[in-house]
Amino acid sequence: MSWQAKRYHDISCGHRVVGHEGKCRHLHGHNYRVHFTCEADELDNVGRVIDFSDMKSKLCMWLEENWDHKMLLWEHDPVANVLTDDKIKTGDGTTLDDGIVLVPFNPTAENIAQHLVLVVGPQQLKGTGIKLTYCEVEETRKCSAVYALQPQKNDSRQM
Repeated sequence: MSWQAKRYHDISCGHRVVGHEGKCRHLHGHNYRVHFTCEADELDNVGRVIDFSDMKSKLCMWLEENWDHKMLLWEHDPVANVLTDDKIKTGDGTTLDDGIVLVPFNPTAENIAQHLVLVVGPQQLKGTGIKLTYCEVEETRKCSAVYALQPQKNDSRQM
């Protein structure tokens, strides 16, 4: 594939990294910036890889609807058992469980990026002929992790 389209999206999300040696073993959150790179073999009849609004509706809105202002916890995290108890009321008509998203991986930036490329991208872009090939997850402006299906050409963010 030789054509690329890139877009990023910001979300606020909490997590906990099971087994972490430092502060990240505690419940905490980030203002994540998630960079998506989509690729296609050919441009469409307008001359695009994908309309940027389609990247927004298919990838960015998935983040908004599923992870924004939620707490990502690994399904095997012992803390998840306590926090997903639907009997714990929050006082506003919801339960604590309403804001918890159980994921099948320890929610490091690396694993989040990989999940977005290997699972979410194919689901959301199914039938378009477009592939999500690269995802960078910034936890802070100084710290990010990348998962890519193949090396990206001319990408200044790669080291």
